[in-house]
Amino acid sequence: MFQNFQAMSSFPVNDIDKARLFYEDTLGIQTTDEAIGFTLHFADTKVFIYSKGQNHHPANYFVLSITVPDINQAVVQLNEKGINLEIIEGMEHDGYGIIRGKALHRGPDVALFKDPAGNLLAVEEN
Repeated sequence: MFQNFQAMSSFPVNDIDKARLFYEDTLGIQTTDEAIGFTLHFADTKVFIYSKGQNHHPANYFVLSITVPDINQAVVQLNEKGINLEIIEGMEHDGYGIIRGKALHRGPDVALFKDPAGNLLAVEEN
């Protein structure tokens, strides 16, 4: 029914200014102001981030996954920006904190990290 339409995802943060600095300055993603938040612009999609103020509760699953050509390079760049990877109990991480799904035939290689609001994010290499 909706397959020929564009779609956009969204998620909340507790501090819109802090979040925008993180996504724009730290991660280098182009943003535009919106009435109650801002939009992230990727090659083929947009993601809307809005303020939920102190009522914000971070999700315990990743709300945004960014596909990268080289996960090792992405992890190095995250570390250079002072971003530590999240280690999830029960998941197999290598010494760098990457979940190596490709080698196990269990999906992509994935590295998880958090934004300033505590939302779980991922970079993945297919």
